Amino acid sequence: MDEVGAARSPKRRGITERLRWCTRGLLIAVLSQAGSVVLLAVTITTFATMVIGVGFLILPVVMVAVRGLANFHRRTALEWSGKAIDAPYRDTAGDGAYDTAGTFAQCRRLLADPATWRDVLWMLLDSVVGLVLGLLPAALVAYGLNGILVTPLLWESMGPHWGFGATWFITDQGDANLAIPQGFLLVLLGLLIAPPLGRLHLRFNRALLAPTRNARLTLRVEHLTETRSDAVESQAAELRRIERDLHDGAQARLVSLGMKLGLADTQLESNPALVRQLLADAMESSSQALTELRDLVRGIHPPVLAERGLDGAVRALAMALAIPVDVHIDLPRRPQAPIESAAYFVIAEALANVTKHSGANCASIRLWHADGTLRAQVGDNGRGGARAEGGSGLRGLQRRLAAFDGRIDISSPVGGPTLVTMELPCAW
Repeated sequence: MDEVGAARSPKRRGITERLRWCTRGLLIAVLSQAGSVVLLAVTITTFATMVIGVGFLILPVVMVAVRGLANFHRRTALEWSGKAIDAPYRDTAGDGAYDTAGTFAQCRRLLADPATWRDVLWMLLDSVVGLVLGLLPAALVAYGLNGILVTPLLWESMGPHWGFGATWFITDQGDANLAIPQGFLLVLLGLLIAPPLGRLHLRFNRALLAPTRNARLTLRVEHLTETRSDAVESQAAELRRIERDLHDGAQARLVSLGMKLGLADTQLESNPALVRQLLADAMESSSQALTELRDLVRGIHPPVLAERGLDGAVRALAMALAIPVDVHIDLPRRPQAPIESAAYFVIAEALANVTKHSGANCASIRLWHADGTLRAQVGDNGRGGARAEGGSGLRGLQRRLAAFDGRIDISSPVGGPTLVTMELPCAW
């Protein structure tokens, strides 16, 4: 019985997936009319009223709606196909707050952005493409079900007529019963074409909503400029931290050590007891200074990372945590030293956040390499609610990874669980 259920399970999953694509098609069709058509009409009206000045006042607001609809389709592309569509906009002039004082400047930026006009073209074409590709599978399924369930039972109440679940003139029960096999064929056809038509609509969206080659280059330059600035700022902050730690820690203790040894030298013959106390204090100060210097070195490049590599260093971090940590690491070889160091510190900071903020009683670490990318996931079963802007160190992790064109994603709904995912380009 289990084997039969297992054999049928893929079929059930296939039917469920096709029904899901039919539902998605209905959503596409509705959005193509209630969204694209309405917004297109409003947008055209806005452009037309610019000659009297009214359009300039409402264009930024209209573009918030237009870009919101386009971004919704970009998000669904990621959810439905696993392939994201990047936003092509040069700035956020039409994405957020309305600024009356800068209305004309906003309009100028919006009208100069090619993505604005590509959005308008997309709405124009999607009013037809989205309706046809989205509605056709659902319409076939609905018409087929009508032929299976309704036509054989209710044809007499309507008298001889065309259609109503069939594609011929119905005059008797025999004609009505013929709608049943036709209905099954239509339902099957609708389920079969739903996924390819849905993916075809995704390709249509990608062709118009994704950045062009020039736009990608422009966005890439802006991203690199921002990340390099963050990297310089991060390195400057790190140097200031090292300077502060040396000044307030090891340097102060070494100065104190020198003063105690100098005082001991002057009291060597007159007060041997005081000399012994000063020497004991000096030994303690030297030990503390050595400990602080070791901690500082570990903060720059941990010895365990140099000795045991990223695999061993991450396992050492997990063993030092006060809660159980499930570790899965699959690395064919050691990454380059800068990548290795960045990944180590990101994982260490994520684990520190688990200890300090999450209230979790267990955590997990997964580290692997695939498709030229080093990936790491740190999860916990704590209270959740972690945000990069919350001051928990996650913003610092983003800056550290940005220097290597890496990225970090945080999934932390209130109530948990929390999952921090890191990606770093890493070619062996």
